[in-house]
Amino acid sequence: MLSNFVETDVVIIGAGPCGLFAVFELGLLDLKCHLIDILDRPGGQCAELYPEKPIYDIPGLPEVSGQGLVDNLLKQIEPFAPEFHFGEMVTEIERTEDGAFRVRTDTGTALLAKVVVIAAGGGSFQPKRPPIAGIENYEQKSVFYSVRRMEDFRDHHLVVVGGGDSALDWTLNLQPLAKSVTLIHRRPEFRAAPDSVNKMFSLQERGEILFEQGQVSALKGENGHLESITVKGPNGEVDIACTRLLPFFGLTMKLGPVAEWGLNLEENLVTVDTEKFQTSEPGIFAIGDINYYPGKLKLILSGFHEAALMAQAAKRIVNPDARVVFQYTTSSSSLQKKLGVI
Repeated sequence: MLSNFVETDVVIIGAGPCGLFAVFELGLLDLKCHLIDILDRPGGQCAELYPEKPIYDIPGLPEVSGQGLVDNLLKQIEPFAPEFHFGEMVTEIERTEDGAFRVRTDTGTALLAKVVVIAAGGGSFQPKRPPIAGIENYEQKSVFYSVRRMEDFRDHHLVVVGGGDSALDWTLNLQPLAKSVTLIHRRPEFRAAPDSVNKMFSLQERGEILFEQGQVSALKGENGHLESITVKGPNGEVDIACTRLLPFFGLTMKLGPVAEWGLNLEENLVTVDTEKFQTSEPGIFAIGDINYYPGKLKLILSGFHEAALMAQAAKRIVNPDARVVFQYTTSSSSLQKKLGVI
């Protein structure tokens, strides 16, 4: 073991749903994991962008919130006691003479592992800041780029800006809680699901929300607390009462340091094989939205499938002399003991 390096079997970069499920699959094979994530908690985009928004395409769960899915995954991996490093970004991956990897982060964490799994979603992501003078003074006080707790918007004069799914979804979901809701978009056509658009216009016709065509040109308020906004539209400017602003101008996705690790890339995604989801660098795997292969679907369930196959290949690298016997959790007493169910 190298001095000052913590030794583990696998380092997982990214603690979103795919990274968390990878812990489960690796744990069934007795592989110990450390996870590193730039966010301050597990869950990735599910926890950061839509913790209370329902997800409908997880097998066996007709409906589950983003945070609910994360909570279930965390409970599922409890028997394997993974170690988390939050608020850290991997800055360096270096191969040792014996084929292992030295992994370092921007806060000084140093890990030594035989396998690295990149499960970083789309890379590091940041919301696009609208071009409104002084908006940074209101951020995290009355201007927010995601909804973590719906209750934070109860009894507020809410303005939502945007024309995509996020803007329409939160307009509909927060309307019952807010004192008033105004949706602002630069044109009357939307990029969101037609059903959401129809529901929004129905609420507008009943006077339950307001839709304004135009763009936010100014913010008014003191000490970071909004009182009103100015909207510049086809018929001039109008002031709208506003104590909470949700601008949805999309995300800026950055591959970050991953682009500097010498891996083969395809349009800013990491190319992998479809047998074990290994990258061009033996021992480094990529699962979830960060990877690319012909026919790739950016779905959480696809990432789960990739994690299962990756784990089998990782086991052969960490314990090359061990005999890997494929087992089912429903019938294997040894796996059930690991899970603590018997």
